[in-house]
Amino acid sequence: MLTINYTYRIYPNTDQSAQMLEWLEMSRKVYNRALRELKDWINSRKCMIDRCSIEREYIIPADASFPSYHRQQNDLPKLKESWIDLKKVHSQVLQTTIRRMHDTWESFQKRGFGFPRFKKFGQFKYECVSTVS
Repeated sequence: MLTINYTYRIYPNTDQSAQMLEWLEMSRKVYNRALRELKDWINSRKCMIDRCSIEREYIIPADASFPSYHRQQNDLPKLKESWIDLKKVHSQVLQTTIRRMHDTWESFQKRGFGFPRFKKFGQFKYECVSTVS
């Protein structure tokens, strides 16, 4: 099996650049939201139930399932209804963003260090590589 990677350079005009930057910003916000949901779920299960402070701990029901990739991906249509700006971004871009966050989480689980971090403005980048087999 032969795998060849091509990297294409694009030269967008001003409007296209602005639109792509807007998509990146929305992807960054979705990434941070998914990470926040994951961290809240983890923090709600850190302490023993009889020793948690109500003021300082997250209260998430004990029967709430882990925010897995598939659950967060399936929540995207509902999120698009409440978050109007997300309708401008293609659904596969948002699904890839959720996948990226969960890949980071899984690599953290393997290594045991390097918990995923929230992304600041301008930190979120995409590398598009086309693979031909």
